[in-house]
Amino acid sequence: MPFLLRIPLLLYMTYTQCGCVFPSHHWGEWNDSQLLPTIQKLMKGYNRYLRPNFNVGPVEIGMSLDIASIDAISEINMDYTATIFLRQRWRDSRLVFPGNESVSVDGRLVSLLWIPDTFIPDSKRSFLHDVTVENRLIRIFSNGTVLYALRITATIACNMDLTKYPMDRQECTLQLESWGYNLQDVVFYWTRGNDSVRGLDTLRLAQYSVESYYTTVSQAVYETGHYPKLVLHFALRRNVLFFILETYVPSILLVVLSWVSFWISQSSVPARTCIGVTTVLTMTTLMMGARTSLPNANCFIKAIDVYLGICFTFIFGALLEYACAHFYTMQHQTLQDLHRELLRELYESKGNGSLPIASSAHATQQPEVGSTAQEEPTDQSPNQEVKINGDTKLDQGCGLSTVKDASRRAAAIFVVENPHNIDRHARTAFPTAFFFVNILYWLYYLCL
Repeated sequence: MPFLLRIPLLLYMTYTQCGCVFPSHHWGEWNDSQLLPTIQKLMKGYNRYLRPNFNVGPVEIGMSLDIASIDAISEINMDYTATIFLRQRWRDSRLVFPGNESVSVDGRLVSLLWIPDTFIPDSKRSFLHDVTVENRLIRIFSNGTVLYALRITATIACNMDLTKYPMDRQECTLQLESWGYNLQDVVFYWTRGNDSVRGLDTLRLAQYSVESYYTTVSQAVYETGHYPKLVLHFALRRNVLFFILETYVPSILLVVLSWVSFWISQSSVPARTCIGVTTVLTMTTLMMGARTSLPNANCFIKAIDVYLGICFTFIFGALLEYACAHFYTMQHQTLQDLHRELLRELYESKGNGSLPIASSAHATQQPEVGSTAQEEPTDQSPNQEVKINGDTKLDQGCGLSTVKDASRRAAAIFVVENPHNIDRHARTAFPTAFFFVNILYWLYYLCL
């Protein structure tokens, strides 16, 4: 017999006569010699539309979480985006098989099993990762325990109190509820209490640090009934160093820059005006930039807004200080010019032997010059009439003179004899006031 014909014959005889070498398996048959059952044997007579312990009692579902990352925390939308590994465990007596081992099956076979209808009530957007396949894990233990794990990325709402921003502390939650099964059907519990949540201790965030976290078990009450609910609470403390370098330090430097004008001469109008206007405009730009990344809600008066408002007030006050100082300087110069003009006209009138009417009008405004004018002869009729009229007005009563004296004293309060003292006092008053305001600000927002 040719050699090529002997090879197929030998293979055929080996397959038919020695079936023990390659045993034949038939799906659905149970072989006691095997340690693990087949999926078809477990699924025989299994109804995935009925929960475990149907008509017996609720199913106890234990949950645990691994926080892989918190990708973004948005103050504008008041939410955070997190990637989590959600693991759920429950016992299904219909999946018990002999042995002490477990079976890991393909995640696509989840359609053959009953699984809990767990959902995140505060989720705005969420999706299940599917690269390269859907990130599901199903593991069945010999006692009927089923482990079902998912990898989910969800954007979850978080109500924030921004009154102390950027020195705020936010407490966010991650809630897990059952959609259709109430407490008579399903009971949720954390598998290891607070240790059921992992990953928050080693989490690194851009602006926040995880301060603390804890878990609670409660129930959600709706019109359709009471449903199981698990809640993860975690507190986030904002790192204020970034805002100190970006906002607080520049605003303080702008305030100090506005004080430079106190050491510049009041006659240098362009220099002092340029410093005041530049600091005001720069502070306005800084305030607008700090508000772009925050919600424009009227109910939130944030700590950073208060501080920027304080700095803007001091900068604007320095500009007003120069306006007042310049005004009183010009007024003082005008009075000095009038006084010199009056003295010049007075000396000229002495040489001519007569006092002009304009000089008498100025004399009534300057008490020093008035005393000199009284030494002149008073035989002119206009001066005599004025004096008589003055006497008649005084004879009418002291009420009008009292009002005039009071108005003169009130006006004297706002008269500055030396306008240069305004800058001298501002050099001390502005830094001292700013220092005490800073102490009160930081004590209030850091200690309360």
